[in-house]
Amino acid sequence: MKSLRDLFNRFFDYMVAISFAEAGEFDTVREVLRETNRDRQTKRVSSRQVKRPQMRA
Repeated sequence: MKSLRDLFNRFFDYMVAISFAEAGEFDTVREVLRETNRDRQTKRVSSRQVKRPQMRA
């Protein structure tokens, strides 16, 4: 369920950015999207990769 929550939050951030863009507040749009990208980059760095077993023929 966490990934669904993350997807919803990202969607919400994009909708907020679109609303500000329609109003002409481009600096606010950049700020909102920068925060969204920063959150995603932090999650990528903190996640660890799981080593998958290799199949052999």
